Amino acid sequence: MHNPPDILAFAYRQPMMLDQMVLLQEKEQQIPGSVQYVISRYEKHPQWSFDDTGMMVYHFRKNDPRENYLELKFCIAGNVYCRQKEKECDQCRLGTSRACSDRVETMDVLSFRFSPVHLSQFVKSAPSNSTVTEDILHFKHPSSFSKLLPLCGRTRMVLEALLNHTYTDSLENIYINAQIQMLLLYSLECMLGDEKGDKAIESFQCKFLANEADRDKIVKAREILLQHIGEPITIKELSRKVAINECYLKKGFKELFGTTVFDFYQSQRMEHARYLLYEKGLSVTEVSMMLGYSSISHFSTAFKKHTGLKPCELLLH
Repeated sequence: MHNPPDILAFAYRQPMMLDQMVLLQEKEQQIPGSVQYVISRYEKHPQWSFDDTGMMVYHFRKNDPRENYLELKFCIAGNVYCRQKEKECDQCRLGTSRACSDRVETMDVLSFRFSPVHLSQFVKSAPSNSTVTEDILHFKHPSSFSKLLPLCGRTRMVLEALLNHTYTDSLENIYINAQIQMLLLYSLECMLGDEKGDKAIESFQCKFLANEADRDKIVKAREILLQHIGEPITIKELSRKVAINECYLKKGFKELFGTTVFDFYQSQRMEHARYLLYEKGLSVTEVSMMLGYSSISHFSTAFKKHTGLKPCELLLH
């Protein structure tokens, strides 16, 4: 069973904050056989640290085609929402209402799910030499996958247009559906490039990552690290929890997430420390103990290396 990771798990750098997300606006359309989408806009806290992230999910069930779908997911931050206008109004866009209490910086989560019936309209009938794109659109690619998407400039423009358009009623439906088609086009282009076959989808340097079960283990290891922010865990313990050897865990983690297990874990701990100090107002001693440090000096050294500030200096800001 393919269980695609939550887009927020890749986008946010700061653990234990999802329960603090304040929903500003949500649009949803669920039409069987068509594009189903959810656009959720949340108020972005000044201390939250996000990476703009995109993801393509190809869900394939050979024995149950009804379960097949292609999904695009995005998490982007830094847009502006006006509580009165329910979009980025002209004053917000021009920066003339920065003191206005209705102006809010947002963190936006967008999901677009395409059904096989909807995608079939774009596929030529019985191509003699099918491309990777056609295999995916026609659900001929033999295995499910989740792949992070590079957010090119055109994709960002479409996402911004979806968030800030002025259409309503029927015209809004037409506009959104038109933009979603462009989003699919740009995402496939960014994802698959010049059509280099399956290598465009699963070009892993670590060969074992071509196995979906092993990729899931690496993703699970990341989730466990986030759950153990205050309880230091060794790579040996982590590898046992996800049932993969240490060497594979370290190499696979580096390739999937672009950082080592240790560096990722340290950055998460320090971001959480920043949150506890700045937002919760806890003392350096309390935070040091909560994160499992044996001494305040060791914690202070690690914190300064990550943030450039001593913990006590952050309290003064």
